[in-house]
Amino acid sequence: MADRTKLIILGAAGRDFHDFNVHWKNRDDIEVVCFTATQIPDIQGRTYPAELAGPKYPDGIPIVDESRLESLITEHGASLVTMAYSDVTHEHVMHLAARANAAGAAFCTLGAEQTMVRSTKPVISICAVRTGCGKSQAARRVTRILEGLGHRIAVIRHPMPYGDLTKQVCQRFAAVEDLDTHDCTIEEREEYEPHIEAGNVVFAGVDYEQILRAAEQEADVILWDGGNNDTPFYRPDLHIVVTDPHRAGHELRYYPGETNLRMADMVIVNKVDTAPAEAIAVVEANVEAVNPRAKCIRANSPVKLDDPNAVRGKRVLVVEDGPTLTHGEMRFGAGHVAAKAGGAAEIIDPRPFAQGSIKGVYEKYDHLSDILPAMGYGSRQMDELAATINASDAEVVVIGTPIDLGRLLDLDKPSVRVGYELEELDGSALPAAIEAALGSGAAVD
Repeated sequence: MADRTKLIILGAAGRDFHDFNVHWKNRDDIEVVCFTATQIPDIQGRTYPAELAGPKYPDGIPIVDESRLESLITEHGASLVTMAYSDVTHEHVMHLAARANAAGAAFCTLGAEQTMVRSTKPVISICAVRTGCGKSQAARRVTRILEGLGHRIAVIRHPMPYGDLTKQVCQRFAAVEDLDTHDCTIEEREEYEPHIEAGNVVFAGVDYEQILRAAEQEADVILWDGGNNDTPFYRPDLHIVVTDPHRAGHELRYYPGETNLRMADMVIVNKVDTAPAEAIAVVEANVEAVNPRAKCIRANSPVKLDDPNAVRGKRVLVVEDGPTLTHGEMRFGAGHVAAKAGGAAEIIDPRPFAQGSIKGVYEKYDHLSDILPAMGYGSRQMDELAATINASDAEVVVIGTPIDLGRLLDLDKPSVRVGYELEELDGSALPAAIEAALGSGAAVD
């Protein structure tokens, strides 16, 4: 393969694999010399297996730490670097470009057109401009609308293949027990379990063309449930993008969230029940400036404790969705809002009690203080999360993640869960957009 362009794919065990599978894998002029890893703990040092990489790569493709980019370019004689992960600033992307260029390589990003697969069924995509905007509750709301219209739905979730990739090519989750069968991490469970509890089948994995074809056999509508602020893997008939006025301006500053915003058919300005009016106005003005054709609607994201009396007057530890707090850069989430509204006497600082890798999370993301990110990328980190909670002097644990951590972790403290759903101010707009898209999309069986 000496005459081929040697390519390095910058990734985080998700979009990078998809881009390889649909765009780079079968090109005779390209040799992928390695993937790099960032954002997710412990994914470097693995290999993208030969069974998935194809006959050009009999030894598979190594996955190495992104910090080695310059030396990797020199070591492999790479002349091209491509960016393939999400939820980073535009400045971050261009720093990577500068590093690649200075080391002698060209730099590129693939667009949605190069990476979206066509479905034989209508596709509705739920994406966002940042992680933590409220995609999950938006996706649940859309599934309820589709069910009300009598459609069979298959939910396909953005990849989170952090285990044995050969066993994660095409995964199907129809029952909570399937999560145990596939050794799902907390991050995977947070995305899959609410859909399963609502009666929907979820597909995920590594090979998203194979996943799509399997899902098409069971459904007449495909719901793409995106991750971070990534663009959809499938060409949508209706592209819904969620924004967050608590981070007003981020919709134009983060990659590839701005791409999503510019592509959107409908934009949901979420959390208007808790965001300042001036921040809502900023988001709406930015939508109008870059995508005036998009239908823009407002929505509340009300939070509810399953036992409000459990936190009143108590010292509480708040656990929130991990990615929302870490690379999503939020300082608080639904659990923190619910704990304050529920009359907690004090929301404690978990940092003094952090165990193992949780200490490193606080060192890396120093904007965090009185919240604990639900980090659980494997059994060891899940144990460290439980140990952090148990070491604290809190009286009650408020769980702001979409799943019941108390069922997964061995906790020695009582816990209370927080629920949240999408509540549009105009309840007719979203159903009308869905009906219109299905009427103009692919034929429904």
